[in-house]
Amino acid sequence: MADWHWEHDPDDFLNGLAPEATAEVGRLAQEVATRASMVFLDGASYNGPGPGLRTESRGQVMITYLTDVRGERIVVVQVSWFG
Repeated sequence: MADWHWEHDPDDFLNGLAPEATAEVGRLAQEVATRASMVFLDGASYNGPGPGLRTESRGQVMITYLTDVRGERIVVVQVSWFG
């Protein structure tokens, strides 16, 4: 299993969110990144199509993200907080 991680775009994307929202986004995004590392075992050498834009929700948070398989990361592009 590769050392997948998550990022958000743009850099100030999470500014203004409540601390509990930011923490929940981090937990959910890391869980998604870990799962992606188990699905895309080839990581940087992967040659297939990317899975595209996806959404995952848990509790009071929903994230929309792209999976960068070759970069071994997910990029969170939208957050909805229902708290």
